Amino acid sequence: MARRYRYKLRIYPGMKTTPILQTDVARLDDAPADDARGAASQRRALGDFLRAHRERLTPAAVGLPPIGRRRTPGLRREEVAQLCGLSATWYTWIEQAREVSISAGALAAVASALRLSRAERAYLFELAGRRDPERGAEPLPHHAAAQVQAAVAAVAAPAYALDRCWDVLAWNDAAADIFRGWLDTPGAKNLMRYIFLDVGARALIRDWDSRARRVVAEFRAECSAYLDDTPVRALTDALQRESRVFAALWSQQDVVEREGGRRGFHHPVRGDIDFAQVTFRLSGHDDVKLVMLLP
Repeated sequence: MARRYRYKLRIYPGMKTTPILQTDVARLDDAPADDARGAASQRRALGDFLRAHRERLTPAAVGLPPIGRRRTPGLRREEVAQLCGLSATWYTWIEQAREVSISAGALAAVASALRLSRAERAYLFELAGRRDPERGAEPLPHHAAAQVQAAVAAVAAPAYALDRCWDVLAWNDAAADIFRGWLDTPGAKNLMRYIFLDVGARALIRDWDSRARRVVAEFRAECSAYLDDTPVRALTDALQRESRVFAALWSQQDVVEREGGRRGFHHPVRGDIDFAQVTFRLSGHDDVKLVMLLP
């Protein structure tokens, strides 16, 4: 039942007011309870997930000797705690969905002890509401890099692939034709450095000011989990030193999701051209993006 409160409201001449319905008060009052129920449900899901994977493992599978008769399948909670170097009581509380704090390091130890796959590990951290310290830390495997190259080359429209720093991993001839003086020249390619440090970008990108503001906010959103990673930190530090525009926009702390939409260019040969930008992410490496500019 919603609690009721008494308020004193002073109305001044000319002040516009909006009536507050009783249902609005009840909805606001119930929000903390809804949050608590959601957190409890998340903890139960986490406990169920850990229990299921613990029961699938045998002592032999993790290098432990079989000791005594077992009334339940799989590992004991104490054995998982031993493998993780954690308190047995603390691990038990997690499985019991008690309200305990779980660090990312402890979750990583649990994931390793339970022999979780990449997808299972990602799901574990999602349930716990923590960032995986090893998420995306490994380089793109050679076979995956080759697949990215092949995918970009197979696209008829202008296309390119970016990593977490927005370094360009691959591009096709159609993209090189759009970004003349950048993609068609030798050397490393970074989209952020191109936009803010290459004078050709201002001439090519229509509405450069608004696009620059948005890409900074998009970059911050995409790199939120990696801002302390050395390559990302080195890039943002360098851009703040070398571009006053980037430094000013970065300091505003704006964050927006990456969206598609129309992209306009002043092409030196073809004149004004427009595309619809579409972005896809690589399965298993969500920091790698395939960007296509469709007619």
